[in-house]
Amino acid sequence: MKRRPRLLFVAMADSVHTARYLSLLAKTGWDVHLFPVYYSEPHPKMRNVTIWNVASGYRPPESDPSVTMRGIWPFRRGRILGLRAKLMAERFGFGLAAQLAALVRWLKPDLLHSLEFQHAGYLVEEAKRRFGPGFPRWIATNWGSDIYAFGKLPSHQDRIRAVLAGADIYGCECFRDVALAQELGFRGEVMPVLPNTGGFDLDHCFALRQEAPPSARRVIAVKGYQYSFGRSLVALRALERTAPLLKEYRIVVYSPFPTDVVEIPAQLMASRSGLKVELLGHVKHDDILRLHGQSRLSISLSISDAICTSMTEAMVMGSFPIQSDSACADEWVEDGRSAFLVNADDSDHVAEKIRLAVTDDALIDQAAIINRETALARLDSARIGSQVIAAYENILGRQEKSAA
Repeated sequence: MKRRPRLLFVAMADSVHTARYLSLLAKTGWDVHLFPVYYSEPHPKMRNVTIWNVASGYRPPESDPSVTMRGIWPFRRGRILGLRAKLMAERFGFGLAAQLAALVRWLKPDLLHSLEFQHAGYLVEEAKRRFGPGFPRWIATNWGSDIYAFGKLPSHQDRIRAVLAGADIYGCECFRDVALAQELGFRGEVMPVLPNTGGFDLDHCFALRQEAPPSARRVIAVKGYQYSFGRSLVALRALERTAPLLKEYRIVVYSPFPTDVVEIPAQLMASRSGLKVELLGHVKHDDILRLHGQSRLSISLSISDAICTSMTEAMVMGSFPIQSDSACADEWVEDGRSAFLVNADDSDHVAEKIRLAVTDDALIDQAAIINRETALARLDSARIGSQVIAAYENILGRQEKSAA
């Protein structure tokens, strides 16, 4: 009897992006395994996967019954004991790279796929060096700024080149990044360029949208990240500069991070301008989708990104995206027609585009039609899942032929 394909993923177990990507394979019946890049509880949306960790047998209360927890270190069950086991293992030279190499040797996966570079890719590259000859074919997928930003940093360039030299196949969600990977030395096969998060259940998303035309909406959604890449405070400054046009609007800052860094400036801006500003903290994904589905504009600014999931959420939900031009948004929207692409550090530029977007109803409604068609063509999770599965089947089929 033919063995079902066995895939080993190396990724962040607590990431919704990992969970959404692996969900594309949930109905294949394949033997899917996940090695976490750091000790964490798996995301509750994980399905039909075996997760390996230092602790043996601990099951988080929110995990789905289809998720199997396995240990590669014979310690007693329990979250705290698992953390202690991790520290002891690393102290005695059995760190993550050694654990991964040992698991690969025992599991013998048909394919190994790392999701993200700075944690997962670097880890696999070290494990492959430890392993020696016979390492399985490796697909290295980059997320967000893994190459676009980190590839410009001297402290990361050699490690990124090592990942690209060791990987057999490269995956990403931007054609921009394919060119960058090749500039950094990659010479192997390239996976189909598809969204890393696996797209959306569009029927479900459309049901959450407000029925009124987008131009009738009086909410502005702002992504709240303010850290090395995120620039939510630039968005808040731009909104304050356009305050006379926004008296009828609610400004909702979602996912504020770090909370105190964003919350105080948001409150001060509201006090000075008289605008209604709300912070939306940790909520379910459907609540974020509903927010975009109630918003006229969705502003997401960062100095580096890939597609930007927030932008695609806005596109699906009919909100007009104002997106930083540092992402590969130009592969998805037409600047000035279906979105505005702006300088993430220029609040005057952002304010100018906000003024245009709140005064041009025809622009907003026409953009929603265009972006809906793009979503139907490129963001449907069922269609993306079929493409992903076909890509794996193609790789596995060629492996079988070469082994025969």
